[in-house]
Amino acid sequence: MSFKIAIIGAGSVGFTKKLFTDILCVPEFKGIEFALTDVSEHNLQMIKAILDRIVEANKLPTKVTATTDRRKALEGARYVISCVRVGGLEAYADDIRIPLKYGIDQCVGDTICAGGILYGQRNIPVILDFCKDIREVAETDAKFLNYANPMAMNTWAAIEYGKVDTVGLCHGVQHGAEQIAEVLGAKSPRELDYVCSGINHQTWFIELRLNGREIGKDELVAAFEAHPVYSRQEKLRIDVLKRFGVYSTESNGHLSEYLPWYRKRPDEIARWIDMSDWIHGETGGYLRYSTETRNWFETEYPQFLEAASKPIDPSKRSNEHASHILEALETNRVYRGHFNVKNDGVITNLPQDAIVESPGFVDRFGINMAAGITLPEACAATCISSINVQRMSVHAAISGDIDLLKLAVLHDPLVGAVSTPEEVWQMVDEMVVAQAAWLPQFAHAVPAAKERLSKSRVKTREWAGAAWRSVRSIEELRAEKAALKQAG
Repeated sequence: MSFKIAIIGAGSVGFTKKLFTDILCVPEFKGIEFALTDVSEHNLQMIKAILDRIVEANKLPTKVTATTDRRKALEGARYVISCVRVGGLEAYADDIRIPLKYGIDQCVGDTICAGGILYGQRNIPVILDFCKDIREVAETDAKFLNYANPMAMNTWAAIEYGKVDTVGLCHGVQHGAEQIAEVLGAKSPRELDYVCSGINHQTWFIELRLNGREIGKDELVAAFEAHPVYSRQEKLRIDVLKRFGVYSTESNGHLSEYLPWYRKRPDEIARWIDMSDWIHGETGGYLRYSTETRNWFETEYPQFLEAASKPIDPSKRSNEHASHILEALETNRVYRGHFNVKNDGVITNLPQDAIVESPGFVDRFGINMAAGITLPEACAATCISSINVQRMSVHAAISGDIDLLKLAVLHDPLVGAVSTPEEVWQMVDEMVVAQAAWLPQFAHAVPAAKERLSKSRVKTREWAGAAWRSVRSIEELRAEKAALKQAG
């Protein structure tokens, strides 16, 4: 087969390498073209060197190009994959640190909450630029696969305003299923059959069967509480399971941000989180992890390049959806997965304009969603709270309406549990001013926001959150890696 895949944000080196090797595990795809594009020429050259090394080591006819000219990369592409982070770590740091001044303690801050909403404001104008280029220079009816967060907002904007055939992809469902299979004693995750549905990062395992046997709430609770690791790392998630009756796909730290109950009191946060890894609830955990990963990669790049000389092993193909979707569309080998699409009847008790994440099947006719799913009422109520925030956030990003943006942040479940309207208004002004370079749609509102900030009397505090850890040095990371290697 011969077709072109464009990867926007290809400078996300580790993830691009994973997508690339996954796709080349499909025998029919050896001769396709990958067009890499990014705003960073430095990162582009690093990832191109790695992918070229893979192609050379495996004696493949695959073509790899790299350019900072996005439109050139998209020319003739049949598939476009986005994994961009608009504003990079500089803007992301503001997403975490500014809300902390107003008492809002986030672990990740990339989906909703104050950080996720501002992340969406930065991403959506760029997503619409991608869509314009796709419509104008890519293959007719090219498919846009969005991996970038905030998943629901980006996908909503691309479908509703970008007018491009778009699907949002995430790996939270697969990871949750792997946990459930493990606690139930399965030999392989494949023994677990499930229906998981909801919205991105708030998806719920509403049906579970292990080797055909139905698994109920009580058995699942007991299994998690008996597990020596998850019983400690997933305390909040297990508490939600007990109260809602179903398990959430999302990690302990992520889930804590989407609910108004667990992170609103600093003295209560420690009760629900675990500090063994960032993903279990650490304040600004993903910011720290991302910073350390970037620093590590820059320093250890020669080792990454050397590792690229190894043969591709199809048995190590990941469960990221992209390669499996492309395989199904191009070869008609059917793939079942969980996809982010416009609701339109997929989930009966969520708004029809929302972006939902739910089961579907892919073949040469496209992505075909299972329709008519009804969530448990508590799950639907929690999802609807986030959907209302997402809708306002998308509309604010499109219109540049700073008052609507403030209302979106005000209605966020965790923000509303922590902050007053006056605090929210000032916080949004501060975030818009700090991130003005990436928010062109709010340029007209920045001078007035600066003026309000100069006169504000809202008190803030210098606070590192309830569970902050400093970024580790390369030397510390090396020592930790060596210790783990010696222990294991």
